[in-house]
Amino acid sequence: MSVRIRLKRFGTKKRPFFRIVVMDSRSARDGKALDEVGLYHPIEVEEKQLRVEEDKVRSWLDKGAVPSDTVKTLLNRMNIHRK
Repeated sequence: MSVRIRLKRFGTKKRPFFRIVVMDSRSARDGKALDEVGLYHPIEVEEKQLRVEEDKVRSWLDKGAVPSDTVKTLLNRMNIHRK
């Protein structure tokens, strides 16, 4: 099973917000997640856009989870990298 860290969309039309979740790579975008590790709200002001539980993300990265391109960009903004 390949595990990915990716975004799960919530919100309404033109007012999205996303949860950063750990999922099986074969599951649907809004399917069941293994773990929720953060939130991304692109419409908020810069300081409130991104909230991540850093210890959970590092744990999943150490276990071999692969972030999607978008999540990788968001994690780089927070200076969270695989050790």
